[in-house]
This record gives sequence, C-alpha cells and structure tokens, in this order.
Amino acid sequence: MPPVIDQVVGVRTKAGPASVKRDAPVVMIPTPPRERELRLDLLRGFALWLIFIDHLPQNLLTWLTIRNYGFSDATEIFIFISGYTAALVYGRAMRERGFIVAAARILRRVWQIYVAHIVLFTIFLAEISYVASSSENPLYTEEMGILDFLKQPDVTIVQALLLKFRPVNMDVLPLYVALMLFFPLVLLVMQRSAGLALALSAGLYGLTWCFGLALPAYPNGVWFFNPFAWQLLFVFGAWCALGGAKRMSRILSSPATLSICAAYLLFAFYTTLTWHVPQLNHFMPHIAEQWMYPIDKTNLDVLRFMHFLALAALTLRFLPKHWPGLTSPWLRPLILCGQHSLQIFCIGVFLAFAGQFILAEYSGGAVVHFLISVCGILIMCAAAWVFSWYKRVTGKGGSRAKSADGDADLAGGGA
Repeated sequence: MPPVIDQVVGVRTKAGPASVKRDAPVVMIPTPPRERELRLDLLRGFALWLIFIDHLPQNLLTWLTIRNYGFSDATEIFIFISGYTAALVYGRAMRERGFIVAAARILRRVWQIYVAHIVLFTIFLAEISYVASSSENPLYTEEMGILDFLKQPDVTIVQALLLKFRPVNMDVLPLYVALMLFFPLVLLVMQRSAGLALALSAGLYGLTWCFGLALPAYPNGVWFFNPFAWQLLFVFGAWCALGGAKRMSRILSSPATLSICAAYLLFAFYTTLTWHVPQLNHFMPHIAEQWMYPIDKTNLDVLRFMHFLALAALTLRFLPKHWPGLTSPWLRPLILCGQHSLQIFCIGVFLAFAGQFILAEYSGGAVVHFLISVCGILIMCAAAWVFSWYKRVTGKGGSRAKSADGDADLAGGGA
C-alpha cells in the first residue's frame, strides 16, 4: 500500500494569506491510504489455482475448472486483472510524476518478470532433465517440449533468452512481458483518451485476424498466446480501471444485460457439453458448428472474449466490492495467493510437473489424483502465507520501500 502522505497546512497571519513560516505552527493532516481491491486478489488467486489444476493430468478437480463449462478459462481472468491492476498503479504514477518516471517503473517491472521467467525456465529444465534421467524415461523431455534443448543447448538457450523457446506450461510470463513492454505508450494514450486507446487496441486485434500477425517461436510455429491478439483483453482491463467500468455500470446492472450474459453462458455450457457427450451434437445446428469452430485460444477467439465478458458482468453483479466474505478467513488463502501471484505461479509450474511425474510413475486412481491436486494447492497457500509473513516482518525498513513493494505486488499479477 502507498505510504501515508502528509500535507502541510499553513497558518494565516496578519501579513497576508495562508503561508508557512519558520516559527508558525504546522498541522500534519494524514491522507488516508488507498484501499486495496480484495476482489482482484481473490479472483487472481482463484485463477492461479485453476491454472495449476489445468496443468495436471485429467482428475476430479479438473472438472471443477471453468474451461469445461465455457469457452474461456483462467488465462483470460489473469490477463484482464493484470491490465486492470497495472493501470491502477502506473496510471497514478504517470499522473503524479509524469511519463518518464511511470515508464521507468513499468520497465523495471518488465525486467523483474523477465528474470523470473528465465529463473523458472532454468529450474524447470533441471527438474525435467533430472526426472527423465532418474526414471530412465526420455518421453518426459519430449512431452514437456525440451527435446530441442537437449539436441542443441547453445542455440536453444539463446532462443529462450529471446522468449522464442518455451517448454510446456511456460507461455504466460512471456505474454505478460510483451504486454507490459509496450504498456507505457498504451497508458500515455489512455491518459489522454481512454476511448481512443481501446479503439486502437480493437483495431490491432482486427488486423491480427485479417493478416495473421504473430511472433515466431522456436524451433517452429508461433507464440501460443499471440500478444497482438491478447493485448485487447489487457488494454480492456486497463480501460475499465481508468473509468470504463464506472461508465458501463448502468449498462452492466440492467436486467437486459444480465439476461443476455446468462443466456450466452448457457449456450457456451451446452456447446462444451457436446465435446464430452457426442450424442448432444444432434441438437447443435451444423451451420453453428461451421461458424464457431475452431475456437482459437492462440488468437483470443471472439467467442472466448465474449464468454469472459459475460462471466465478468455476472461476477460484478453478485460479488460486490464490500462483500463481507472478502474478509472471511476461509477465503484468506485465495487472497494471499493472489497478492503474491508471480511467485505462486512459478511454484505452481514446478508442482504441476511433479504431480504429473507422480501420477505417471505411480498409478493410484482418482483418489491419488485428487490428493495430489489438494496437496499442491495447500503448498501454494503455505508459500503465499510465508511470503506475506516475510513482507510484514521486513516491511519496517521505510515507507518508500513499502510503497514500491506494494505497487509491485498490486501490478504484478501478470504471471
């Protein structure tokens, strides 16, 4: 949280208007600290749990994630909240201290996320290589996408530093690095005209679909999450944070909007049911199937974007800002995970592969699947508690340090 800002109020003297003199009494009026939006932390922590569960092989908890009941999944939640929180923090810095300072702080955060990705990449490679050699099962290297690294480690490391080579489950952080890298310019335009910034973002999204804009990956293909397309969700989150959500509040609260959102969610739910129950395909018009499929995740298909918007509208309706449950101890683990999202995401990647290894080597049925998922979530929660405790213990070193750390946590949910 930002430090308390003290305002100096002068005392009126006979000589003229209010002024501050050496021997004049000074009244210190503390400015109330900015209130943290716990809903963002809660939903970000929820997305972290979903990402971890989805990275595991199919199990009982997998059927509780939203990707089985609609077109979007936890990635959309994460990217939207990342744009929202980044605009809150760095938008305020740009208004108060100018473009240069705000851009420097954004680029500093980009560097932190980039370093976290490289460290995660290195440890993840070591984990996979050790498991593959100790179990004498080379299929792990192929399944996790590091076979090219073992063939040409020198070339692959350079490509990894350029964010072009990524093992399985390591696509989100490079996306966030790319989105944050150009965020200073986006925020500059948004400060002058939020509508123009959103329109330009939508235009880039349209050009991406028309001309196939993409970033190349190594050894072949393109980035799994195309930044040219996913930037729309990120910028939309920033637009909502800088007044867009307030301007849409009357539309979002109308019964017609809620009915349309509910109807679309039901349609998406039925469509996903046809993927698991082929008999239901008889009730799906062939024209609708031709129009919908394929539902592209790489380029953020419009059906996925609309599904997220419908979920967000209903969430705002039924999860108010001052909901008493946000202070419940039962939801505290989720909130703590959301407040330390970068670290928890990295831990989740390690735990997902460890769980996958255990399930592959020691078959134990649905019960073992369930226990591994629950144990992974408990480890993530314990780690979040330790990070929170450490921050409280070491947070007495000065208000500037606390402010910088608080801003980094608030805007760092882009894992």
